[in-house]
Amino acid sequence: MGKVIAIANQKGGVGKTTMAINLAAALAVLDIKVLIIDADPQANATSGVGVRPEQISITTYECLTEGVHPADGIVATSTPNLYILPSSIDLVGAEIELVNTAEREYKMRQLIEKIKDQYDYIFIDCLPSLGLITLNALSSADSVIVPVQCEFFSLEGFGKLKDTISLVQQSLNPDLEIEGIVLSMYDQRLRMANMVLEEIRTIISDRIFETIIHRNSKIGEAPSLGQPVVVYDVSSKGAINFLNLAKEFLTIQETENIFQNQ
Repeated sequence: MGKVIAIANQKGGVGKTTMAINLAAALAVLDIKVLIIDADPQANATSGVGVRPEQISITTYECLTEGVHPADGIVATSTPNLYILPSSIDLVGAEIELVNTAEREYKMRQLIEKIKDQYDYIFIDCLPSLGLITLNALSSADSVIVPVQCEFFSLEGFGKLKDTISLVQQSLNPDLEIEGIVLSMYDQRLRMANMVLEEIRTIISDRIFETIIHRNSKIGEAPSLGQPVVVYDVSSKGAINFLNLAKEFLTIQETENIFQNQ
């Protein structure tokens, strides 16, 4: 049965969608079957893996609000082993439509339970806000990966997210864990970035992935062509970063499984 991981941070512009697309694609390249659930009305994860509007008939919106089976909406991407449940601007209305429904915080969990055993990992690309859709994602997830940009303001955003996760653990999903923090948009040429990097490592005691995602032009170019960076330019620094992150992620999963089975 697949592990469900939300990619979340209440601060915008920290690379959540970039993380969701490229970590998922890097795992797929390593022969892991992965599903991305696009839970953002901007649908950047959808376009970022090359899924065009004319390919979409059913989205996350229909699955959440109308009970449509997610298997009817899931699209295979051009990257082998990588699939996506696409989003659209219609998802904006989902929070209003769900507000008076029973078990409104668990609609995404109900959706995922229908297809969870078909994938090794399911990543949810979350909105940069704490609304009902984000709560649904956190309520359905086993863990959270938090992208943190290498700047001081990111620490404030992470603090707010930790408070949110604590509230979700208390009221909706007691098993939710922080999978890890990924430091992103790092530019080693900048003195400030290096200072922030050390500060973050000092202040944040939660698990921090050793792999750092550096600023790289290829990461920025790839979405415009509807490709993850590991497909767009596998030899680029960005692709190598995400492949290393995927390998580190898998090592952590293997270690956790060993402990759980003892």
